[in-house]
Amino acid sequence: MPADRNLNRNTPRHSLFDLHVLKGGLPVFLYFRGNFFKRVPTTFGKETYLYWYEIMLLLRRFEEKAGQLYGMQKIRGFCHLYIGQEAVAAGCMTAIREDDNILTAYRDHGLAIAKGISADACMAELYGKATGCTKGKGGSMHFFSKEKRFFGGHGIVGGQIGLGAGIAFSEQYLGTDRVTLCFFGDGASRQGILHEAFNMAVLWQLPVIFICENNHYAMGTSVERTSKVLDIYRIADAYDMPGDTVDGMNPEAVHTAIERAARRAREKGGPTFLEIKTYRYRGHSMSDPAKYRTKEELEEYKEKDPINQALKVIQDNKWATDAEIEAINEKVRQEVEQSVKFAEESPWPDDSEVYKDIYVEDDYPYIRD
Repeated sequence: MPADRNLNRNTPRHSLFDLHVLKGGLPVFLYFRGNFFKRVPTTFGKETYLYWYEIMLLLRRFEEKAGQLYGMQKIRGFCHLYIGQEAVAAGCMTAIREDDNILTAYRDHGLAIAKGISADACMAELYGKATGCTKGKGGSMHFFSKEKRFFGGHGIVGGQIGLGAGIAFSEQYLGTDRVTLCFFGDGASRQGILHEAFNMAVLWQLPVIFICENNHYAMGTSVERTSKVLDIYRIADAYDMPGDTVDGMNPEAVHTAIERAARRAREKGGPTFLEIKTYRYRGHSMSDPAKYRTKEELEEYKEKDPINQALKVIQDNKWATDAEIEAINEKVRQEVEQSVKFAEESPWPDDSEVYKDIYVEDDYPYIRD
């Protein structure tokens, strides 16, 4: 049994992971972006920060463009933007391996792109085109890629929590050392499936990291109005599961927490629950005017903007010139514009696709043309 499971219950939660030490040598982590995959020391230097800045800027610009296109009715249906939460995706990607699993709820665009699904495939999916990452059938809430090990995009609140435990069980059963990151929002922390999955995950010591992206308002109701437990990570105490709270506006803090939890899971130490406190700048979805919060609160969080924080570190350390920063900005702009062009020019799904990818059996008897 890992040392952190034997700590006195009076030990402060925030120190739990600090007692778990890497064995031998300089610790390293892996990060990737598309086909770019390399080993980087965990000192958070120039290369790491330039990656964080670029990926967070890409997520921000992609979502801003998606919001604009939604207003133009190019994108229809539900659409939940990730603007403000980019540090969560960035910090997670540098802390895990390319073959680890991720699944999340319906605010999935940012995590999907960070995990390696192309902006082209994601934008095409928002358009409902055949070249989308789920062939135009899933839309905004149901991004998916077996190749990138991104298993949704789920529309049922909290439904992915049980699936996350199940995927982790399959990895344990197959004898791999893959870790599963299962994301959900603060609203889903009140769902019954969370308690069932937490109990099973601890009992079977599953290699899963449960991650609550706490942006404070669920759909539009504050945590304070829905729960007496305001520190959501404390739910882990009921299951003797290590838990912690993380600054979700800072990719360094996110990386550190995820890396520790992933290492623990790979060493058969079982699950971890992380409450990553973040903030969405837009409403719950494109139809939400977000009148339940003040302008002052929104501006306070914008002062902690993760992209600006990363840029300041880069500039303070003179890791990039103004021209190099502008080159990154232009690269991101072109990538987003290319994704729109790709989506616009892509074909709609053929009518024959309507019954495909629903049942495993090709000749399922209840399908009728």
